[in-house]
Parts: sequence; C-alpha cells; structure tokens
Amino acid sequence: MGPLVAAVVLGRGATIGYGLAAFALAVVLGFYDRQYTDEALLGQSFRLLGMVVSGVIAVLACTLRLRREDVLARLNTEAATSRAAVQLAASLQRSLLTEPPVVPGLEMAVRYLPAMQHAQVGGDWYDAFPLADGTTMLVIGDVAGHDVAAAAIMAQARGVLRGIATTVTGSPAAVLSALDRALLQLRVETLVTLTAATVRPGPAGGTTTVTWSNAGHPPPVLVGADGTVSVLRTPPDLLLGISANARRADHAAQLSPGDTVLLYTDGLVERRGSTLDEGTVWLVEALAPLAGRPLEELCDVLLEGMAGAVPDDVALLAVRVRA
Repeated sequence: MGPLVAAVVLGRGATIGYGLAAFALAVVLGFYDRQYTDEALLGQSFRLLGMVVSGVIAVLACTLRLRREDVLARLNTEAATSRAAVQLAASLQRSLLTEPPVVPGLEMAVRYLPAMQHAQVGGDWYDAFPLADGTTMLVIGDVAGHDVAAAAIMAQARGVLRGIATTVTGSPAAVLSALDRALLQLRVETLVTLTAATVRPGPAGGTTTVTWSNAGHPPPVLVGADGTVSVLRTPPDLLLGISANARRADHAAQLSPGDTVLLYTDGLVERRGSTLDEGTVWLVEALAPLAGRPLEELCDVLLEGMAGAVPDDVALLAVRVRA
C-alpha cells in the first residue's frame, strides 16, 4: 500500500521513484529471507508481481489526481478572471449610469436594476444630457443580453450616441439613423432597442414639447397631472443593428405643468406567464395613483420588490414638468 499512499500526496515522478525503491528493497530482502529457493520462489514471484501492479495503479492514480488538480486550478483561475471581468464591467456601468443634469423647469429621476443579483451588469442604460440648442436629450436603451459583453456594447453605443447628438444638429430620428450607421460600420454585431427624446421646457406655466423617436423599444408612458395615464404608441421603427437605411420617424407631444413622461426598458413590464401587452396594462394601472407623488417615490414604488428577482435588466428615466 506504500505506493498508493505516495500517490495521494506526491507527484508522479516521486511516486514512480517510491515504487521502484520499494520493489528493489523487496528483491534484496528476498535474498536475505531465502525467498528464491524452489519451495518459496512461486510465493515471492507473486509478491513481487503484486508490488509491480500496485506501483502501476499508484502511478495511474497519481496521474488522475494531478490532472484533476490541474483542471480545478484552471477552473479557479477562469472563475477568478470572470469575477474580475464582471467587477470591472460593473464599475464601468456604474460610472456610465450617472445622475441626470439639473434642467430649469424639469425634474428627473433615474433607476437601474440588474437582471440577476450575482451578475450586477447588463445591457440596459439611461442617459440625459444637454444639447447646444438648449434642449435636453433623454435616452433609454437595451442591448441584448445581461452579461459583460452586453455591458461593453452598451458603453460603446452610449458613447457613440453622445458624440453624434452633441456634434450633429438634428432630430431624435436623425440621431438614431446616424447611430445605426455608426454601429454597423463599427461591426457591433448585436441588436439594440432605444428611445431617444429631446425636451425643451416652455415658459413658466406654459407647455413643454417632447419629441422622440423609437427604435423597437417599449413606448413611453405619459402620466398627466390629473392622474390620466396614456401609452404613447407610435408605428414601430426597426431595431438598431439591422439596416443602415432604416426609415425613422419623429413624434411629438405637449406636456403641461405636473405631467410626467416615463421611459423604461422591457424588464419593467416582463412577467413570467404574461405578455408584454399585459405588462403594459399593469404599468398603466400602477402609475395612475402615483401621478401626484414625488418623482423619486414614483420610481421606487414601481420597482418595489424587484431587486434581485427580475428576469431582465430594468432601467427607468422619469421626467416631470415642474408645476
């Protein structure tokens, strides 16, 4: 059993050496113990054969153990690398999901929940930033997937969109068309749904205009100051990443003081066993009693109980015209 014990704690070379040393010792001791006489030779031969078999088994066991240890070490290294990548992606995502700007006449609130508590990264994002013409651009987007790759593509799409919107004069539809062409030229091989909107506050007590374009994304929801809730449905445009020549349209709505527009990703209205239309009905019913509540509280109530339990990422961007 000596070589077998060695196989548990020693390397393959040491196990072979231990087995050869034990065999040689048994051969030498056989001479002292007169094990090579005609009467004892057969028994001694079986004993030596047993030691050879035991040594071979020990070497095989040692080889299997070392291979298993190598596999475990490689898996541990890969797991550590994966955790580091996820942590890096999570840090990157947190740095990109910034607080909205302060805009006179408007109030904004944002939220993000990852798809799974252990992942903490995904492809959903929100953004809001001022433009040179005095409007504020609002963005809500969703890259397919909720992993490190999705977060990386999200960061790329966000940066390209910001660059286009801040340097090219045009409507939300023009910005999305330029973004679509850029992503295809950059060979970003994924699909992205996105709503881009611009909002320009009117004079105090007057109406505010919001203009948006929708690339296959869930429609915005308008919550009136009087508690009425309406889904701003429009003819659907193609998702980003399909065709650089896709036709895109702008849509506009007038907001009165106290009105709220909610932009969100589909994770908010996805429910196991329910359709997206049924989820949208739930959202409309949930928003009706929240019309007069503070905007931060409105977002918190919508996401109540979802943390760590949603099958898809959830991003929210709510904008209210100050009364």
